Amino acid sequence: MTSPAAQPDAQTGERFLAADIRALRKTRGLTLAEIALKLGRSVGWVSQVERGLSVPSLGDLRAMADLFEVPLSLFFSHDVPEETERGVVVRAGRRRSLGTSESGLVEELLSPDLGGSFEMLRSEFAPGAELKRAATRPTEEAGYVTSGIFEIEIDGVWHTLGEGDSFRFAGKPFRWRNPGAVPAVVIWVVSPPVY
Repeated sequence: MTSPAAQPDAQTGERFLAADIRALRKTRGLTLAEIALKLGRSVGWVSQVERGLSVPSLGDLRAMADLFEVPLSLFFSHDVPEETERGVVVRAGRRRSLGTSESGLVEELLSPDLGGSFEMLRSEFAPGAELKRAATRPTEEAGYVTSGIFEIEIDGVWHTLGEGDSFRFAGKPFRWRNPGAVPAVVIWVVSPPVY
């Protein structure tokens, strides 16, 4: 049985989970019916999840992570110690991690949630890591290199960036790589959010 004191925290976490799921669906331009069909669930259930009235199981969250092509960890860690900071402040030790070191790219969500018109990420690229196939997203993106050497190909042109350099592009194919011997760290802003 949940204690009355713990219940508001659980409900707040469920509200943020619901908002994240709704934001992911909308960002990808999917309807409730399309999500329900892909998950093998009813439209009513998906609607209840998005409104915080139903809580998805771990299996449902795994299916959603696969469907939205995001790491499962994105759906966790909504814990904020100070209620006045919820949805406003993200403390360094409480960022949501969005990748694994095996992929060569570890991202942390710097934005408090997935709502809003943009998201901000701290992206750390391991030495030698690269995105081999160009990606194109219906977004506007900008980045600022805080450390290391970072190379980005935008619309077929490679650019080598170092600490303090920045970039911006919209809806163009891009690839990246870290040719250096140390991690490259980029603060990346994406609008609309993709995670």
